Amino acid sequence: MTTVLIDYGAGNLHSVEKAFRHVAPDAGIIVTADPRIVGGADRIVLPGVGAFADCMDGLLAVDGLFDALHESVMERQRPFFGICVGMQMMLEEGREHGNHKGLGWLRGRVEAIRPADKSLKIPHMGWNDLRLDGEHPLFEGVQSGDHAYFVHSYHAVCDDASDVLATVDYGAPITAAIGRDNLFGTQFHPEKSQKTGLTIIRNFLKI
Repeated sequence: MTTVLIDYGAGNLHSVEKAFRHVAPDAGIIVTADPRIVGGADRIVLPGVGAFADCMDGLLAVDGLFDALHESVMERQRPFFGICVGMQMMLEEGREHGNHKGLGWLRGRVEAIRPADKSLKIPHMGWNDLRLDGEHPLFEGVQSGDHAYFVHSYHAVCDDASDVLATVDYGAPITAAIGRDNLFGTQFHPEKSQKTGLTIIRNFLKI
């Protein structure tokens, strides 16, 4: 069993790799952008840090990577985990510094956080407690009220409410995790979220 962490120049790969290896030291964790390895992986992780458009551009700049990723995830139904901007890219469009096309795997868009309470600072940064929307294998052993670590100014707005797995309160509910079928994503950083994050990583590796 191999789990690929995609290295396309737009992710905090060292911390993510360290967390995955800590949870599963004997698992086949591979950091790569090689389309052949991505296409043959059993699980795929897409980290992302920075602007939506830059992350999409970085992914598309690697020859053959998008096609290999799409075939593996959408046609072969391999489990996929997007982290932070990697999660946002799963949607149809990002509206950060213009409108930019996403992967389009889930219906929705990424919009700026605009809390009604003007005292709340943007970016939404630091620890916040999760609110789980029902049970899900990704959150086995995690409860509403458990904390996760966030750093973001934009958030996912899903057209289908059933795609939202968890939210946080930041002046209003903000999407913290999304998923459908073999697709999973967290706006927060599981690699920085201590016990909660490691539990989620462990659960993903069981799926």
